[in-house]
Amino acid sequence: MQRGGGSAVRHLVLDELSKGTVERLDAASAAFINASGLAKASPMGMGLYRIEPADKVGSVRTATLQLDVRPKDRLGLSRLLFLLSYAGNQGFRADSVAATEDRELWSALAESLAQMAERALGRGVLQGYLTVDESLRTVKGRIRISDQISRRPGMLVPLEVSYDEFTEDIAENRILRAALERMGQVPRVRPDVLSRLRQLKGKLDAVTRLPAGAPLPPWTPSRMNVRYQPVLRLAELILKNASAEAGEGKQQTASFVVDMAQVFEDFVGTALREAMAAYPGEMRRQFNALLSEAVHDADRLSVRPDAVHLLGGRPVVVYNAKYKAGTDLGASLTADHYQMLAHCTALGVPTAWLVYAGVGEMKLRRILNTDIDIVEFPLDLSMPPSDILAAVADLARQSWGEVVRAARAVR
Repeated sequence: MQRGGGSAVRHLVLDELSKGTVERLDAASAAFINASGLAKASPMGMGLYRIEPADKVGSVRTATLQLDVRPKDRLGLSRLLFLLSYAGNQGFRADSVAATEDRELWSALAESLAQMAERALGRGVLQGYLTVDESLRTVKGRIRISDQISRRPGMLVPLEVSYDEFTEDIAENRILRAALERMGQVPRVRPDVLSRLRQLKGKLDAVTRLPAGAPLPPWTPSRMNVRYQPVLRLAELILKNASAEAGEGKQQTASFVVDMAQVFEDFVGTALREAMAAYPGEMRRQFNALLSEAVHDADRLSVRPDAVHLLGGRPVVVYNAKYKAGTDLGASLTADHYQMLAHCTALGVPTAWLVYAGVGEMKLRRILNTDIDIVEFPLDLSMPPSDILAAVADLARQSWGEVVRAARAVR
C-alpha cells in the first residue's frame, strides 16, 4: 500500500489482491467508499476503518481522501482502457489512448480525453442529420398522419410533421459534451487540463446537454464519424464507469470503478469470437445448457459457460474466462475445473479451455475416469495490446486444432 498527498487530501493506493489496511476516515468518506463498490470500509471504533478491496479496480475521491485500487500486476491505464474498449466491441488503436501513464488515474483519464477530443474536433464540430418532430403551421418534411388525427382531430393546423435537419446536435456530440462535462467536474484535475476540457466543451455549447442519469443516445460507426470514433469509445467508458457530483457541503466527489472479472470475461469473449471467425461454425457467448433432467423445470440444473463454439449447431468446444488464477492470493483453479467438467458433461464436448489472466505455461489436464481434457491457457495482460490479441488468435488456432483432431479420431 502507498500513502501520500498534501495536508488536506490523503492518497491511499491498494492492490486489488491485498488484504487491505486500517486507516482513520471521516464518516462521509467511509460512506462514499462503500457506496462506490470499490472497497469496503468497516468501522473499528475511534474513527478507524478497515479498508478492503471489493474485487473491483478504480479510484474514488472525496474532499479528504483519494483511494486507488489498482489491477494486479500493476496494469497501466492504457492497458485497462484497451481491455474495456475492446470488450465494448471496438478496440482503440495502439496510438489512440494518450501515452500518459500518469500515476494519477484521474489525471491520465482527463489528459487522454482532452487529447482525443482535440483530434476529433480539430477539423470542426461534426454535423449530421437529426430527425425532428414538430408542430408547424406549414408543411415541412412529412406529416405524421396518426399523430395529427389523435392529437388534433378535425383540425388542419398546426400540422404534426417530421423532417431531417443537418445539425451539430447529434448523438456523437451529445456524448462527447457529456464526457467533457463529467471530467471537468472531477476534483483536482490539473488546471491546464481543466482549461482545455472547458475550451473543448465550449465548441459544443449548441449541443443538447444530456440529463444526469439519462441513457446514452445510440450512434452508428460510419465513414462520416470515423474521426470521432476513438474519443466516443473513451467518452462512453467514462460516462458508464465514472461519476462526479457535489456531495454533502457542496464538496465534489468522484468515482471510476470497474469490475475486472467482468472486463476480462467480456474482452476474452469478444476477442475470441473475432479470432474464431476464421474457422467454420459460430461462437455464442453465455450459452445455456441443461446439466440434469427433472420432472419439474424448477428442479433442472443448468450450466452457462462464457463461450461455446458450435459446428452445424452442435457444441464442439467450450471456453471459460477467469480473471483470478491459481497464482493469485487465495485463489484456486480447482473449483474452475469442476465447473469446466460440468460444462463438458452437459454439452458432450471432449475439451474445455480455461483462459485465465496471468503468466505461465499452457497445461493440459486429463480428468481421470473420463474422456475429458481441460486446458489451462494463461493470458498475460501486461503485454502490448497487439501481443494480447495474437495470444487470443493462438488460443483460437489451438482450440480449433483440437476440434479437428477429435473429429478425425471418431472416423
